Amino acid sequence: MERGIKRWVVNISQWNPTQYEFSFILSILPLHEHSSITRYVKFEDRKRAIVSRLLQYALVHEVFKVPFDEIRIKRTIEGKPYLETDGENMEFPNFNFNVSHHGDYVAIASEPQSNVGIDMVSLVIPKRETALKFIKNFSSYLTTFEWDNIVNAGTCSEILEEFYRYWCVKEAFVKATGDGLGFKLDRLEFHHTNWTNIFVKIDGEISREWTFLISELPKSHWSWKLQVCVAKGHPKSDIKNNTKTLQLTELLGEQENPSSMPHPSFVLLSVEELLPVSFRVS
Repeated sequence: MERGIKRWVVNISQWNPTQYEFSFILSILPLHEHSSITRYVKFEDRKRAIVSRLLQYALVHEVFKVPFDEIRIKRTIEGKPYLETDGENMEFPNFNFNVSHHGDYVAIASEPQSNVGIDMVSLVIPKRETALKFIKNFSSYLTTFEWDNIVNAGTCSEILEEFYRYWCVKEAFVKATGDGLGFKLDRLEFHHTNWTNIFVKIDGEISREWTFLISELPKSHWSWKLQVCVAKGHPKSDIKNNTKTLQLTELLGEQENPSSMPHPSFVLLSVEELLPVSFRVS
């Protein structure tokens, strides 16, 4: 199972392709992916988009040894990517993955059995309003318990850091389930011990089917810390929205709760390492 568990991240600030190099990498990806990349005007946005797609194809290629041109990645109505395949012939019928990007970083997480979602957030201070005024814009997405923890976190910086972490775990959860904007975030209430041993209450009930891990990525040109959260849930935790991404919702024996398996660390990769071996510069 470990072969299907991946945590990869790319720092795009260290990648400055020429127009020819960019076009060459674009040509490696399927034609239907091109418009989702070239629709961006700014080159930095195009870089994030192409690395996001490249991460997905490289990861599937790494796990299943399928050539790039035979990989079929689609998206649910809510936008979660999934590998289109005949589940009966797959080693990991529940294999799913999720991507996120923020600033200089693009990251991907995959799981062979569990629902997986990922979100990144940069802890930045708003320029035109106080920390409390800023977070009040998001108060409807927080429970009373979460709000109290945030506003009593300490200094303005600590208040913002606490808020961003709550936001990050909530986003990772809905990206894992595939619900997207259709899920009311105040239905989720997160509890933690200094942001370890994180667990969630859903509609007031503790869920033992989900685990969460928040990690800090190396600083780039951002003045504040960049954090990434990965959410893992038992495949039966949300059957309705994941029938395309998960084939098996009932697991037996020691595999009954795969979300309880440890979260691995992120591996920092270069863009070149994502390319098929035959396309890499020797």
